[in-house]
Amino acid sequence: MADDPGVSLITGATGFIGSRLIAALWERGTPVRALIRPGRVMSPDWRGVESVSGDLTDPASLERACAGIETVFHLAGFAHADVAHSSEFAARHWAINAEGSFHLLDAAVAAGVQRFIFLSSVKAVGDPGSHSVDEHWHAPPESPYGQAKRAAEERVLAVGRTTAMHVVVLRPALVYGPGMKGNLPQLINAVRRGWLPPLPETGNRRSLVHVDDVVQALLLTAVHPAAAGQTYLVTDGQPYSGRELYLLIRRMLDLPEPCWTMPDSMLYGVARLMDSALRLTGRESRRFKDALDKVLGWACYDSAKISNELGYQPVWTLGQTVLELTMRKGK
Repeated sequence: MADDPGVSLITGATGFIGSRLIAALWERGTPVRALIRPGRVMSPDWRGVESVSGDLTDPASLERACAGIETVFHLAGFAHADVAHSSEFAARHWAINAEGSFHLLDAAVAAGVQRFIFLSSVKAVGDPGSHSVDEHWHAPPESPYGQAKRAAEERVLAVGRTTAMHVVVLRPALVYGPGMKGNLPQLINAVRRGWLPPLPETGNRRSLVHVDDVVQALLLTAVHPAAAGQTYLVTDGQPYSGRELYLLIRRMLDLPEPCWTMPDSMLYGVARLMDSALRLTGRESRRFKDALDKVLGWACYDSAKISNELGYQPVWTLGQTVLELTMRKGK
């Protein structure tokens, strides 16, 4: 099995995951081309990384980007997954996450690209409810973001079936690590500011994955022959309850463990009252309940398949990440 994906194009190169993937490929000495949207600037640390200006909505720019490329790592996308009920955002999800991926695939096929690795999301399937699911879970996605990602997945796998291209779909859970954005930083900010009372242990489970382990999965699937045509969930192998997340964040912030908790029934009661108050002002009516669901609800995924088939072994858990941060502060 080769261990180098060859000349690689990365979309989403300036993003949270893309920048870490570029660093990993650069360390290996792999030639890298970064697709950079007009107006964006590459990091000065990317010595020797070629850049090409382009956009997923501009097929001609994608044709130029794919010329001479062996492997495409498609990480770019419109990531506002929680804006589910806006027609404007739904149209943008489809234009970028679905049609943009279609354009890139067409360009890759025309250029004779050998491998196409698509970074999708667990949102490409429906809510699994209060149990852990694996790749056999095929419930339809519930948001415009998930629907667009699922459509792109299906096109990627179809191209793999009808051509000689090595294609893989990766569905990472919530990604954490240095420079992270989204729900987890919002939770950290809420704990830091004291907005979130001590959470109870409800037994819920939520899956996460460190950004460097996502990069590990991307590189593995690009070079492992058994990955061709497959879809893989990617997690750190350690599901967390809302209470565990809350305590880990407090430890990261050097805050003591509270000696009391607020019952989940009371928390949801307060959330309903706050949402009712929002409704009176004509604003979002489920904002606080939805935010609480992201902590106390279930979102648990089993990534045993990629471990068993490709040898993926997550290096990081959130607890280890917090421990490292704590040790750095102590130096």
